[in-house]
Amino acid sequence: MTNSELLARRQAAVVRGVSQATPVFAERALNSEIWDVEGKRYVDFAGGIAVLNTGHCHPRIVAAIREQLDRFTHTCFQVAPYEGYIRLAERLNELAPINGPLKSILLSTGAEATENAVKIARAATGRSGVIAFTGGFHGRTAFASAMTGKVIPYKKALGPPLPGVWHVPFPVAGSDVTVEDALRCVSFIFKADIDASQVAAIIIEPVQGEGGFHQAPPELMRGLRRLCDENGIVLIADEVQTGFGRTGKMFAMEHYDVQADIVCVAKSLAGGLPLSGVIGRAAIMDAAEPGGLGGTYAGNPLACAAALAVLDVFEEENLIARANQIGERLRNAIDRFALSNTLVPTSVARGPGAMVAFDILKQRGSNEPDAEATKRVTRLAHENGLILLSCGTAANTIRILVPLTASDAIVDEGLAILERCLAA
Repeated sequence: MTNSELLARRQAAVVRGVSQATPVFAERALNSEIWDVEGKRYVDFAGGIAVLNTGHCHPRIVAAIREQLDRFTHTCFQVAPYEGYIRLAERLNELAPINGPLKSILLSTGAEATENAVKIARAATGRSGVIAFTGGFHGRTAFASAMTGKVIPYKKALGPPLPGVWHVPFPVAGSDVTVEDALRCVSFIFKADIDASQVAAIIIEPVQGEGGFHQAPPELMRGLRRLCDENGIVLIADEVQTGFGRTGKMFAMEHYDVQADIVCVAKSLAGGLPLSGVIGRAAIMDAAEPGGLGGTYAGNPLACAAALAVLDVFEEENLIARANQIGERLRNAIDRFALSNTLVPTSVARGPGAMVAFDILKQRGSNEPDAEATKRVTRLAHENGLILLSCGTAANTIRILVPLTASDAIVDEGLAILERCLAA
């Protein structure tokens, strides 16, 4: 079976609304490499969109899944619970950067995590309003997409978003929006749209993922923490993409001197198996009534076993330090690209740890985005053996999410392909 044959079958059988970044169909993968159905090898700079911080098919994780597979695959935690769920919740409570007694709930997807975080905040406060940020991505389900701060493609032609969400401009370096502007906008919302006493939560990505890998300034986090404390609002950190080492710390909120009340996790939690979670202050997390939270597949035993192995791998292989080493290697190369007169005009690198991105521009030294050149670069990358993704509100950001288990040789090979594509 060829890629083109599978693409024709996919177009006939799968809905158009599910996008596809490459025409490549995977046959097998290992660590930071993928082989397609035609036998071609690719360096993986996408990591399943930040899902594979521990790489494809890590032997420790595969072994844990197989061991659990021999016991049972499903009982539903709400029917016949199991230790793996509890043990994982205990470890997440120990790791989360929040002081005080913590509790967790396990779910299946990032959107489930963000929606349940809001449900918990509403139960704890008795309020309904939610404040989010432009450029933020919180999922594709009904309320998660309402919180997402981008219309195309997440809301276009899908009907009006659910009410109760207000968006604040996100302060991006080089834009006209400052931290002061963003915080002032929250005050305007309190005056014009919803009283602060009716706001349940403010949700923010510490580093915007789909929005372009822009990190929230420390002053913004401090300001949001102050507003939440003054008005009894729950601060939710969406760490679905930033969590589990990607930013050079286990959680991106560890880069700040303030804490969230609730942290949402998913993606790289379980090494590729569907698993997400909400971790937060016990007094807030216990607000929902029994039966108000949960899901048939939530906290699946196979996924819990994988996640426990993921956390072991982080400790044993020191992947936090490795994230910073990879990030430094990426930034050095990207900053060199930005100085070259023989490559497509690009910005310098941004993003903490190994959550690194850069913009493709129409002119060197400008901020004018070039979305068409970005599409061309990602297409050339796939043709030349590199799985590469774009993102950003202007569709001109190249993001790199190479597994943290990748060797220096693989990282350098991917960067060399990327440089050739920028030259083309």
